[in-house]
Amino acid sequence: MAVRVRCITDPACVWSWALEPAVRALMVEFGDELQWTFVMGGLAREFGPEGLVRHWLDAAAESGMPTDPLAWYEGPIRSSYPACMAVKAAQEQGPDLAARYLRALREGIVALRRKLDTSEALVEEARGAGLDVERFRIDLGSHAIVEGFGADLEESRDVPEVVREADKVRCSASVGEERVPFPTFRFEGEGVHWTCGFRPHSALREAALAAGAQASDRPRPDVMDALDGFGRMAVPEVAAVCDLPALRAEAELARLALDWRVRPVPVGCGRLWEPA
Repeated sequence: MAVRVRCITDPACVWSWALEPAVRALMVEFGDELQWTFVMGGLAREFGPEGLVRHWLDAAAESGMPTDPLAWYEGPIRSSYPACMAVKAAQEQGPDLAARYLRALREGIVALRRKLDTSEALVEEARGAGLDVERFRIDLGSHAIVEGFGADLEESRDVPEVVREADKVRCSASVGEERVPFPTFRFEGEGVHWTCGFRPHSALREAALAAGAQASDRPRPDVMDALDGFGRMAVPEVAAVCDLPALRAEAELARLALDWRVRPVPVGCGRLWEPA
């Protein structure tokens, strides 16, 4: 029986972006053993004028995942709620497309300095992610999506005792309501196992195993296969997915770039890589 994973997160959460290497590594290592659902926690109904520059710099330094804090000076998003509701609309088209769309929003907001807080901007991202755009547009404006996002908000604010014991309770900006830290993972299979906030890959892997998931014995993909499967990736993601030292992953990306097989995508603090 597959282990159900509920990840409480937000497209604009930089610490969720910082944990993408671990999430993608789990997806490769466990495959269909893990069934993923992404719950939209609502980071901020309205961001303050100071933005989240310090958090973005801290997350980049801790994880190596590239961010562009200039987004908070040049057209910052006003709220993460529109992006959260857009992910809920994408989920109407299936979990795989929704996960791809969530990733596109993460990249756009945190790394590529895109102002993704209006309907038209979010629709354009849906087009790039391969969703049925007209269906997405209709779903985005429906009451069902508002209700679905409301249920996600309630889930993120229903703080379990394990989060309180770990002293990880947070408050959503401008609302002041307590919530779980983002990202929080709930692994449900043989019992329920939690990880709260930014944790190493080993902590998530241990929770998956404790819940009964079986790791695959298939070899890890090489760098080119990883990029073909996931699309854009940062060096820490390539290293985690391919089980390589970070320097080896970076060297392999550089070699592939010299062969015109991949190309870098500049980011304020670093770069992403994509198939050429």
